[in-house]
Amino acid sequence: MKMHNSELALSTSSQIYCYCSSSSYNNMASNPQDAALKEQLRAEFVGKSLHQVPTPSVILDLAKLEVNCERMLDATETIGLLWRPHIKTHKTTELTRLQVGDTNTTPASIIVSTIIEAENVLPLLKEYQSKGRDVNILYSFPLFPSAVPRLAAIATQLGPNSVSLIIDHPDQLSSVEAIHKESGHPPQIFVKIDGGYHRAGVIPSSPQFSTLITAILALENKDPKPCIFHGLYIHAGHSYYTRESWQAMQLLAEEFKILVSVADSVREHSPGHPLVLSVGATPTATTIQHPDFASESKSNQNHTLAKELDDLFIKWKKEDRYGLEVHAGVYPTLDLQQLSTHARDTTFMKADDIAVSVLAEVASIYPNRGPHNTDEVLINTGCLALGREPVADKGKVPGEAYSGWGFVMPWGVNNPVPGENFPQEHEGWQVGRISQEHGILVWHGSREGQEKVPLAYGQRVRVWPNHSCIAGAGFDHYLVVDSRNKGREDEVVDVWPRWRGW
Repeated sequence: MKMHNSELALSTSSQIYCYCSSSSYNNMASNPQDAALKEQLRAEFVGKSLHQVPTPSVILDLAKLEVNCERMLDATETIGLLWRPHIKTHKTTELTRLQVGDTNTTPASIIVSTIIEAENVLPLLKEYQSKGRDVNILYSFPLFPSAVPRLAAIATQLGPNSVSLIIDHPDQLSSVEAIHKESGHPPQIFVKIDGGYHRAGVIPSSPQFSTLITAILALENKDPKPCIFHGLYIHAGHSYYTRESWQAMQLLAEEFKILVSVADSVREHSPGHPLVLSVGATPTATTIQHPDFASESKSNQNHTLAKELDDLFIKWKKEDRYGLEVHAGVYPTLDLQQLSTHARDTTFMKADDIAVSVLAEVASIYPNRGPHNTDEVLINTGCLALGREPVADKGKVPGEAYSGWGFVMPWGVNNPVPGENFPQEHEGWQVGRISQEHGILVWHGSREGQEKVPLAYGQRVRVWPNHSCIAGAGFDHYLVVDSRNKGREDEVVDVWPRWRGW
């Protein structure tokens, strides 16, 4: 029986996930099934319009992705910081290339949240190694025993200094030793520091921190060396809740100061120990794109903070000899959460910079069912396509600020875009309620008698999601368009298979 292309692609996709999750890792760096899947998907979708593809689908705009990635690469190079992008948002080879700079010669250091991300990105990293480029994978979840065989296999394939681990408890060191024993290569260790987010990490100055550092240094000094104490890692997850312009830059400065203080205490145990201080989240890391970093002109409060941080970077690198690294993940795609942080002013981040959207279709219309006799509209895009992660409501009255699950972008419909004061300003069609497959568009208008933008049965809309990491999780692949193609902005130019699983 002849399979339809989409059925064949799904069959091959399932084989890939099974293959990568199996106990055999000998051929992970060469996976022809991955290339076959991509070509099958390209044959089915490339050249089609977004009005011809299935709904729901998740869409990426290549033009916007490239700009967002280039901004980070340029900023870290200008300031002289180490750069480590997180690939968990998209889980694709293609976007990883953009994040590390495909033709760059700087180290291709990345972060993964699942081991399957590391296994699938292996061919790319081996390609870079073949060209003389250093590579390193940081597995960013605190190490647990069942991860040992797969991480050891990755270290075996990539060689020395290729695998880094997050450690925040002394008991995890037995698993570190097991990875060294199985691979023959001592993994690098980052100690995860809890900077107040309270998701993971050890609290500085606590008895547990002192015990952990003592245990790591003792392990590092064994012969043969089972690990390399490489650095300290902190993640400003709470920066997603900033709502004032450039407030995230202050958090970036604070987190670097925390790690410098912690690093100084480590050196009390081991004088002169080299350490990399890795700081970031998209709101904080992207603030280094401020043009007044490494500039002589600094004229207002934000510029003053940029100058202070720039001066500290110089001191910490030159005088204290710490390696300074920033990390971030969602910055290539962005989303409504990032827009709400106001981490950068609208010169650097506005709704039009969001590169991800979910394509949906109007399935029904319910006249006068909403508040103030407004219409409600059913789209075939619920929480399985958009996720169920809210943008934190910072209004004084619950619901006063944005409390939706996605926002209809002005694609084929004259819908207002979120204003400069988003989430306070958010007029227009938005996803007000969701269940598994159902999304309910509601009209939000602050002005009495404001005329709503009409929607019709069968009409296609694109929705900016609250959180792009979660929105992508329900899809096997991204359809890629390029808004630079004038007159053909809706044409699919590529398809990027997305890795799924753990």
